Amino acid sequence: MSSAEDASREAVTIDVLRGMPTEEELAALIAVVSEAYATEAAEAVVEDAPRRTAWALSQRALRQPLRRDLGWGRFG
Repeated sequence: MSSAEDASREAVTIDVLRGMPTEEELAALIAVVSEAYATEAAEAVVEDAPRRTAWALSQRALRQPLRRDLGWGRFG
């Protein structure tokens, strides 16, 4: 395990606000939450290409691309 994984595991705390859960009940809670987290993390994906916003689509025809061959100064 890397140190980042160790740090993330140490940062998780469970506060029992009412009652006196047994060790088995706490273990069951941790197992369920861990499984739900692992499932969500496995299914989480990012779109391959970000969608263009309506603003970008409507403004596309109004501007011309920059001409890089002219240079940045007034005289090239």
